[in-house]
Amino acid sequence: MSRLENAPSRNVVARLTAALVDIFCRSFTAPPAAITLDIDDTCDRVHGHQQLSLFNAHYDTRCFLPVHAYHVECGTPVAVLLRPGKTPSGSEVRALLKHLTRRIRRHWLRTRLTFRGDSHYGRREAMAWCEDNGVDYIFGLAGNTALHGLAYDVADDLKVRRAEAGAERMCGFASFDYAAGSWRRKRRVVAPLPARPRGGGAGPTPTPHARAHRRLYEAVYCARGQTENLIKQHKVQLASDRTSCQSPLANQFRLVLHTAAYWLMLALRDAVPRRIPLHWAEFATLRQSLLKISARVVEKAARVRIHFASACPDAALFRMLTGRLAASGP
Repeated sequence: MSRLENAPSRNVVARLTAALVDIFCRSFTAPPAAITLDIDDTCDRVHGHQQLSLFNAHYDTRCFLPVHAYHVECGTPVAVLLRPGKTPSGSEVRALLKHLTRRIRRHWLRTRLTFRGDSHYGRREAMAWCEDNGVDYIFGLAGNTALHGLAYDVADDLKVRRAEAGAERMCGFASFDYAAGSWRRKRRVVAPLPARPRGGGAGPTPTPHARAHRRLYEAVYCARGQTENLIKQHKVQLASDRTSCQSPLANQFRLVLHTAAYWLMLALRDAVPRRIPLHWAEFATLRQSLLKISARVVEKAARVRIHFASACPDAALFRMLTGRLAASGP
């Protein structure tokens, strides 16, 4: 396995990574009118001094921070990219969005794209590139004194109303135009303002939409939380954090293989009828129920027979899956 991972050249690994986007696009029967793609990074701890691994003070360990991109509505991966264990810079985020957009445009020229991410991706270079290329975005934004000042009146009124009503918690929203010193233009920002006895709250969200409002934050931006579950399936249930090779190319190739396994697990789960609970199961349950099963394999000249135990509880399901997953005839 180690020889296989170190065999592909840089060009081959790049083409395989780009092919993941092609697989995602081909999973649709027709180009969608619009899609929202979530991008996020995750801590991948290392146990040595592999290339690109860095010490990250937030996670208090040496790690990679690979970027994952998903289409949450379908639960499908779009791309996975190994990167150093540090917060991505604006130029990195811009390059990632540029390559993803160009690859998707090869398949869907008129589809409206929206990228969604936390404050790691709310960089001025990325937002400027999206605006110049007709791409929408909804990014988190780290709070600062200027933002707190713009939202102060709404937040203060909310605190007073909460205290007068004697409520434990009350939530409001402020929407305003804001431009940081390095930004070339003002952008619309939605700031959630939860009022509670001890204060605190979530961060604001910049967006190019002129009519940013409560629904944009609650129904659109907060939906990106599902990305964490998809990353967990990729990282934990498919063990994609086993990036122990010295070369970053080999580790990127590992991520490609794990993403291919993700697609295979999705195909297996989709083949299960919706009336059966396994259709909604996570990958760990699917592997335990359908893959980690003892059987006797008999190879013959024209076919391969798999003999399960006579008391196999899912015998009927295995027969059904064999028919659904079998290759189509000529």
